[in-house]
Amino acid sequence: MKKIYLSAMFAGLGALAAFGQSFEATTYRGAFAPAPTAMWTDGWSNWDPQNTNYGSPTVTITTNITSNTTWTAGNIYLLQGQIYVKNNATLTIEPGTIIMGDKAVLGSGLFITKGAKLMAEGTANSPIVFTSNQAAGSRAAGDWGGLILLGKAANNQPSGVANIEGLAPTTDTEFGGGTTPDAHDNSGTLKYVRVEFPGYAYQQDKEINGITFGSVGDATVIDYVQVSFSNDDSYEWFGGTVNCKHLVAYRGLDDDFDTDNGFSGKVQFGLIVRDPDIADNPSVSTSEGFESDNDASGSTSTPQTHAIFSNITAIGPYRGNPSSTVAAGYRRGARIRRNSALNIRNSIFMDFVRGVHIDGSACEGNATSGLIIYKNNIVAGNSPGKVTEVNTGSTFPIQAWFAAGMNDSIVSTANILVTPYNYTSPDYRPAANSPLLTGSDFTGLVGLIENSAIAGVSLYPNPTNANATLFVDVAQDNEIEVIVMNSNGQVIQTVASKYAEVGTHEFTINSSTFAQGLYYAVVKSANAVKTVKLSVVK
Repeated sequence: MKKIYLSAMFAGLGALAAFGQSFEATTYRGAFAPAPTAMWTDGWSNWDPQNTNYGSPTVTITTNITSNTTWTAGNIYLLQGQIYVKNNATLTIEPGTIIMGDKAVLGSGLFITKGAKLMAEGTANSPIVFTSNQAAGSRAAGDWGGLILLGKAANNQPSGVANIEGLAPTTDTEFGGGTTPDAHDNSGTLKYVRVEFPGYAYQQDKEINGITFGSVGDATVIDYVQVSFSNDDSYEWFGGTVNCKHLVAYRGLDDDFDTDNGFSGKVQFGLIVRDPDIADNPSVSTSEGFESDNDASGSTSTPQTHAIFSNITAIGPYRGNPSSTVAAGYRRGARIRRNSALNIRNSIFMDFVRGVHIDGSACEGNATSGLIIYKNNIVAGNSPGKVTEVNTGSTFPIQAWFAAGMNDSIVSTANILVTPYNYTSPDYRPAANSPLLTGSDFTGLVGLIENSAIAGVSLYPNPTNANATLFVDVAQDNEIEVIVMNSNGQVIQTVASKYAEVGTHEFTINSSTFAQGLYYAVVKSANAVKTVKLSVVK
């Protein structure tokens, strides 16, 4: 039975601001619904950024941003050096804007300091792109520094304040709210954003990630983001509460999703794609799909790392052939260590050398007590006998623990996804009769909402006595219908019926003939109904 949620004025805008704070209950496991639903990566992602011609820079940025600033889509911006948005300023980037890091100026990157904001809201048709300034065909991981967001939420460092590694500790590189953290801190919005060829090493073995989150709060919106060819982790969270949806980690070097220092956000719908020839130096670091620590020493410091991930599709380096040769640094789909309490559900880890590793006695204790949850996942196509892993000498019954979580292990990856091994024209949706089509379970997840093609609705002006504009944010391509009902549930106006692609759509409601009173603008799709109140005054 579908639910109708009646919202107060501007509740749709509030839902968008908090988008990612709740989980959508899916019937499928992994990141994508089966056909005919389109992949949420369609339109805005780029599977071949090496050969994309972005043009030449038109505006060079060499100084910090200390007042509200807008970068426009008509320009191509070149970052020369470490550019800090500071002094509580907001940097707004228009849809379709290209920003390049200058390889010749070492460590070029964009830092959003505590109190500042980055409003980078692209669209499915006009994503915002951060990339290398090198010519097509000549780009490489680590050409520039990457994107760094720093906030005032909590972390588990002794003072509650830490600094981005590899850089001199200053107020510009620090993150965390100290003794008065703000879980709801707002560092802005990243939506329909790509970050390509980042990961500069500021010091030996201390590279900046594709996107680094330092104690970022949950009022920040992270949705539809792709990191490609990162020279370190694609995404790393150091503490914080930020929630994320629709993340792509594409052919990076080290880890794809790395969680540390008390990160406690929720992440749903993530895609990991690995390249068999690209992995870290195993004498320095092994490459994992997930790597999770409470902190570097595995202490009991609080808050404990206990982020929740659901609906992840992770495709490792074997790419359908466990006997193939892959880079020596590859290890696991998920390595949970150093007293982390990570939660991973409803996901698939395929083609990794090893499956899930519960690393160390502290994490074994967390798994036994239910702090670590690994539930309703599939591990497929890994090295024989390496579905699960514990440390040498451990007596932890990991196979029984794995089975108790209703996880599945499958020898072959054949017929699980449609065409997962085509880099430039992939289809990561479940194949016909795939085990991903069923088996999901969202029991116990806080903030559950219905699976919805409609991310949010809002109405302006409201109250009105003439025309009002209804804004509908569509998260999955779908047929939608827009109607207006009176307080007795009668349809008094059919506004539109159309096939809506991912993005924001606008509809005009003419209330000039309505009597004064309360009405409801209703947006319906195949799998959801969302409603916003419309107040008509005369």
